[in-house]
Amino acid sequence: MGLTAIEKHLARASGMASVAPGDIVHPDPDLVIVHDGYIAAAHRELGGLGIDRVFDPDRVVFVTDHDVIHATPLAAERARQNRLVAENWGISRFYDVGQGGQGHVFPMEEGLVRPGMFLLCYDMHCTNFGAVGALALRTGSEIITVLAQGTIWVQVPHTIKIELTGKLAPRVMARDLGFRLAADFVSGRYGPYDYRAIEVHGPALRHLPVAERIALCNTLTEIGLCATYFAPDEQTAKWHRDRGLAPGDAIAADPDAGYESELTIDLSAIEPQAVLPGGEQTIPLRSAELGRAVDHAYLGSCGSGTFDDLVVAADILRGRTVAAGTRFLVTPGSNATIARMEREGLGNVFRAAGAILLPAGCGPCAGGTMGPLGSGETSICTAAVNNFGRMGAKDADIFLASPATVAASAVAGVISDPRPFFAERSAT
Repeated sequence: MGLTAIEKHLARASGMASVAPGDIVHPDPDLVIVHDGYIAAAHRELGGLGIDRVFDPDRVVFVTDHDVIHATPLAAERARQNRLVAENWGISRFYDVGQGGQGHVFPMEEGLVRPGMFLLCYDMHCTNFGAVGALALRTGSEIITVLAQGTIWVQVPHTIKIELTGKLAPRVMARDLGFRLAADFVSGRYGPYDYRAIEVHGPALRHLPVAERIALCNTLTEIGLCATYFAPDEQTAKWHRDRGLAPGDAIAADPDAGYESELTIDLSAIEPQAVLPGGEQTIPLRSAELGRAVDHAYLGSCGSGTFDDLVVAADILRGRTVAAGTRFLVTPGSNATIARMEREGLGNVFRAAGAILLPAGCGPCAGGTMGPLGSGETSICTAAVNNFGRMGAKDADIFLASPATVAASAVAGVISDPRPFFAERSAT
């Protein structure tokens, strides 16, 4: 029996001819990524153990993306400590404020993360990198072991194959698909999913650009899947050509690869979705609280901050304005995306509509350090999670939706289906 793409990645990184689900391996990462919230803590913990260096400074990346404004003296001091740590450990790839953007987005855009790479990362949303054919696994606080030794033990996961057919309807997006899939996994419809890897296949991939793949990889992470992976194809090649990047190494599953389970999804059957406050339930948008007033709308985060996401929102906003009483915060995923927005006029579209453009990074999703919610307010957004208190007041309600739904709701001032906005535009 052949290997899945996930098994091939782990076998190659571990110096082995093959691996199987359940095997324990010690893979050698091409890169290790640590975000601003844990850099200084990792340095203190390793220092307490008498460790004063990292395994290989050239393979360690530090990213400042959660707190890019330093809105409090405590945040400013933590950032200062992070800079000292980078200097002390000799970390040349230190992307401080204003130098990269969201750490699960800009590394792909800059070619720092490429197809065929294997990474160990602190933060769980490193699964984004599967959108370009890289495999990244989250370590959490055990990243200190990786920083010291260069590896950590990893159990080879079971892999689930998802075959995508059909095509998403206009203004239905991959986040809608991700929300629906996540809910169906949690309901038990597709069997076990905890610490499983997903490989996405099928004829629909020719219609699914990398930006949409990022959203799908990101959305499925929240339920406990360890990875979502797209083998590089023409969409991946186009992504790299458009940015003048080398394509990297394509790793794909063998034709006779063994999967724990397989399922087929018809994209044409997917409709806009909403995740209700608290994150416990996903329902079709038509069944959500359509017409509920929105105080706060937010577009961005690690799952929906690409240029393509902003184009979708700008298309809805062009010639319209954000509703009175609603504030619409937009956080591009990278500085490169901000530059492209200005070159192509998207920045003016957002400003003319009354949206608030924030620096590249995590935006309000990072604990509400920017653009928080007040008591009793309602938000609709593309944040990674929507547990109570995530972006400010604990009694605020946060709905998750796609970039199209968020933009439409910001214009209407109430939770709204984006499809009529598309129909209206098409008729003019």
